[in-house]
Amino acid sequence: MSLSRTRTAALALAVAAATTLTTAGLAAPAQAAGHRALSRFDDGSFESPKVPAGNFTELNAGQSIGPWQITGGSVDLIGAGFWQAAEGDQSIDLNGADSGTIAQTFTTVPGTTYSVTYALAGNPGGGPAVRTGKALIDGQDFQDFSFDVTGKTRAAMGYVGRQFSFVAYNSSTTLTFQSTVGGAFGPVLDNVQVKECKPCCGS
Repeated sequence: MSLSRTRTAALALAVAAATTLTTAGLAAPAQAAGHRALSRFDDGSFESPKVPAGNFTELNAGQSIGPWQITGGSVDLIGAGFWQAAEGDQSIDLNGADSGTIAQTFTTVPGTTYSVTYALAGNPGGGPAVRTGKALIDGQDFQDFSFDVTGKTRAAMGYVGRQFSFVAYNSSTTLTFQSTVGGAFGPVLDNVQVKECKPCCGS
């Protein structure tokens, strides 16, 4: 009787283990597919790390702003209240001591079209009136941009919206913003967003 019970218990455990393995095997592809479909682009408003209110922090190539990497030159991370932000509290001047470059790599689905939007302004503190730069996808120039700071102030930055789209060719994509004007007064970015583009999405 004891031996029969032992065999019955062992059989029950084997069936339970097989059921668990089968369920896990079926669930894994769906979970993986969901993971692949997620874009992990993050912190397009440059909110982390926090800069002391009314101040800014200069960051150089090799340093980072959350998921963003400074890949060339230097940039200024602008704290709350230093000047008007387009969204949230902070923004970024693409020129620190001189022109800088930032980049973020994020998950994409090959063959899918994505829309990039961002708010553009310029440091009104000095230098030439027109601030220039470009947005790149995987090193390819996708959009040149410029902003005239004439008449703009810290309290009224005059942000304008910019947009472009791209088709992802790999499971990860790198979005880069680069200043193309020298000096310490560069283009200002805020509220950068990357979203999967719907059929009606503009180019």
